[in-house]
Amino acid sequence: MIYGPFQHQGVSPRLPAAALLLLGAIFLLVGVVGHDPWKTEDAIHIGIAHGFVTHGNWLFPHIAGEPWPHTAPLYHWLAALLGQVLGGLLDFHNAARLATTLFGALFLFALAGAARAFHGEAAGRSAPLLAIGTLGLLLPFHEAQPAVAGLAFAALAYWGGGLILQGPAHGAPLRGALMLGVGLGLAFPAHGLVGLIMAGAVLPAPIIRRDWKSLALALLIALPLIAAWPVILSAQTPELWPQWLQWWQNELAEATRARGMPEAKHVEQLAWAAWPVLPIMVWSLWLQRHQLAPLVIPLFGMLLALAWFLTGSSRTLAVLPLLLPLTLLAASGVDRLRRGAANAFDWFGMTTFSIFAVLIWLGASAQALGWPPKIANNFEKLAPGHVVDYPAYSIAFAVILTLAWMLSWFLRRASWRPTLHWAAGTTLLWVLTATLWLSWIDHGKSYRAVALSLRAALPQQVDCIERVGIGVSQRASLDYFIGIRTTPPKRSRECNWRLVEGDKNLQAPTGWTERWQGHRPSDRNERWFLYQRQS
Repeated sequence: MIYGPFQHQGVSPRLPAAALLLLGAIFLLVGVVGHDPWKTEDAIHIGIAHGFVTHGNWLFPHIAGEPWPHTAPLYHWLAALLGQVLGGLLDFHNAARLATTLFGALFLFALAGAARAFHGEAAGRSAPLLAIGTLGLLLPFHEAQPAVAGLAFAALAYWGGGLILQGPAHGAPLRGALMLGVGLGLAFPAHGLVGLIMAGAVLPAPIIRRDWKSLALALLIALPLIAAWPVILSAQTPELWPQWLQWWQNELAEATRARGMPEAKHVEQLAWAAWPVLPIMVWSLWLQRHQLAPLVIPLFGMLLALAWFLTGSSRTLAVLPLLLPLTLLAASGVDRLRRGAANAFDWFGMTTFSIFAVLIWLGASAQALGWPPKIANNFEKLAPGHVVDYPAYSIAFAVILTLAWMLSWFLRRASWRPTLHWAAGTTLLWVLTATLWLSWIDHGKSYRAVALSLRAALPQQVDCIERVGIGVSQRASLDYFIGIRTTPPKRSRECNWRLVEGDKNLQAPTGWTERWQGHRPSDRNERWFLYQRQS
């Protein structure tokens, strides 16, 4: 088999599927519900989904009534539907955020299938563990984030490409073409041009195999799915599609413009967001340096995503498209680390995560019991006025997970043990943070209190409020919590109210009287001022 999975003998027992499923479920579910929309991405995308439900116009994303061409709508459609269907059980934002959980589950499932198709059964179980343990995926998988939908469909496309490369055995090319077509077609309405780039990296697979039927079938499925949203949008609201297209054209122009050497921040972001898959990927490439055929598609995807990242934004979210091919490459060799490297990786993970778990428990003790006093004072300074109230089930769950982590130290030695420990350690820290620190974090990151305070300072009827310096996540939060939509000054010069963001020393402009000021407890720099025009 030229393009099929590596054939190598393993001596370790297989990782139980039940353990992988349980770990994945805990990782995906814990911390998704139980808190308000947070600045920045979480509030933006929940605001878009909420706008679909409350104001209609489901064809194009809007923030507080204004078009937002920075994203595609598929994720928000599902989030809005979940918010409606589960509205009687959960707050809208908690229900809507479950869209991330569903797309995250699809991503892990498709990633496992892709790794299995490219590299064999062992890689199919290692790849999800690597993804769970990758630092750059931790926060996006627990907030409202359409990039996760893009990753899910791109992983499905990779799975299809791997099956096509396997050849005619067991009908693999037909199933592969279907997966490639659906993944490529839905990656675009899920994550726009970035999703199309991620999934499009797999198109060379049928060309390498010279399987023109699979290529034709994949394109026959993908092209209508790609075209459906733009065609319907152009027919219903023709003025919005050019706005979306222009924004992405600007992004593409920025990405293709020569920048010279990458900025230092690109390297920093990549180094931490791609840990630990980046060093494992390097080892895997060295290990298979004489047999690179099964790695051609993930390598091409990595180079394409790396070029996009290094020539564009250095934000953490910009690294996400790179993490999918990196994980697939790392999965090909993670179970064949040399004994010394495997033991070092395992020891480092167990030690590091254990230390951080102790620190999280100390933080919980400081919040609930005031001990240690110094740590308790620091928590109070960072979130003044926060009062902790731990439900019994939260403490019980945190204790059970901590004990399970301690028992995992005694797992029998196996090739997958270091990877499992890393994924379990990442999950442990997230679970402890989400159960023991979540209310403290929410107290500082939510705009609910400041929005309600603003609403109380305004009269019942307000003609319009112009904004100065109010960011997009703040606008989304105001609309979500209290139904207030601000307008740019250039469009509303006759507004009698003005909302301004500035530092604490900001003075009222001439002709205006200050009526209110507020800020989030954890933010000393971001202050809001409400002014009324003098009559």
